[in-house]
This record gives sequence, structure tokens and C-alpha cells, in this order.
Amino acid sequence: MDKKAVDYSLYLVTDRELLGNKDLAATVEEAIKGGATLVQIREKNVSTLEFFELALVVKHITGKYKVPFIINDRIDIALAIDADGVHIGQEDMPLAVARKLLGPTKIIGVSASTLEEAVKAQDEGADYLGVGAVFPTRTKSDADHVSLAAFRRIKEGVSVPVVAIGGIEKNNIQHVMEAGADGAAVVSAIIASADPYQAACNLRHIIKK
Repeated sequence: MDKKAVDYSLYLVTDRELLGNKDLAATVEEAIKGGATLVQIREKNVSTLEFFELALVVKHITGKYKVPFIINDRIDIALAIDADGVHIGQEDMPLAVARKLLGPTKIIGVSASTLEEAVKAQDEGADYLGVGAVFPTRTKSDADHVSLAAFRRIKEGVSVPVVAIGGIEKNNIQHVMEAGADGAAVVSAIIASADPYQAACNLRHIIKK
């Protein structure tokens, strides 16, 4: 995969607790059909075996549509299924170690909530940054808040792509794009929607504007 060609604009992050009675794989597929350009699977409270099996199912869907597939946090799972990359937080494995394990061709994204964290991650070789939470979010209770002004400063202070995350939905996604985001990471706006395809279409339409 050409890492420089990755489209971060509508970045779907999964959360099975928000699915209701929907199927994860079917929801991801509908989101991709609606315009999701990249998918990250995030599973905090499952066994390694269950995460591995879920990741394989989702990878089958993303592979069908040639959409990059990122694993949150679990480098072992990413290696086991040959995912396109990982996303790591400030408390996860050091970026240099992750890069050594995954090699130069895989995507590594890093969470940052300050300019200092963002610059450090870029200097250590992050391919993109996930910056937030730009709005209050239910899906990550420990997320630091990053104002849109602070987000803009981070965006201006680095050269790698910067994806906004945290409470983003159709009523506020325009604000993060206007603040210079290369993409918006969304969870509940698509995963919790009764119609993930239409939800993704609506967000994609605003991003393209």
C-alpha cells in the first residue's frame, strides 16, 4: 500500500456496544459503501481470540473495497492478520518499538492532545495523528478535550495528516474540516445509526463541500 495515498477524510472507528441489534461486518460494509475511506477496529473488553476473529471478519470487508484497515492498540493482532496498520495512544507501546515490529510499510497513527505530543509523534515517524477529543464524547470517557483553536495550532505545527476525533457528527463535522483537519474520525455517528450507509453518505457530502 502507498501510505502517501491514504484518504483519511472519513475515518470510521468501530464500537460494538453502539451497534444495537446490527451486525458489525454488515455495518462496516454499509459505511464503506456510503463513503468511509478508512476503518479502525477498536475493542477494549474482549479476549485476544475474539478480537482476532472479529478483525479477520472486518478485514475481509475492507479488503473487498480496498479500504485501509487499522487495528487499535493491539500490535499482535495487526501482525497476526496482516492489517494495514495500527493506532496507538500515549499510554500504549512506544512508537519506535511498534515501527520495529511492524516494519516501514505499515501505517502507524498516534493519538495526541497537545502540540508537544503531536510534534514528538511526527518526529518519531507517525504516519498520521488522531487529535481530540474536539467535542464531548461518550465512547472514550478519559479523552482530553482539545479546542478547535488548539486543534488548528496542532495542524499548523506538523506536516503529517491530522484526523480530528471525539463527538464528531453531522452537525459539527463542518467545524473540524474548517479548522484544517485532513479527516474526521467518527464512531457513534455511523455505528449507532439505524442506517449506517445514509449516515456515512451525509458525512461524506459535508466533507466534500
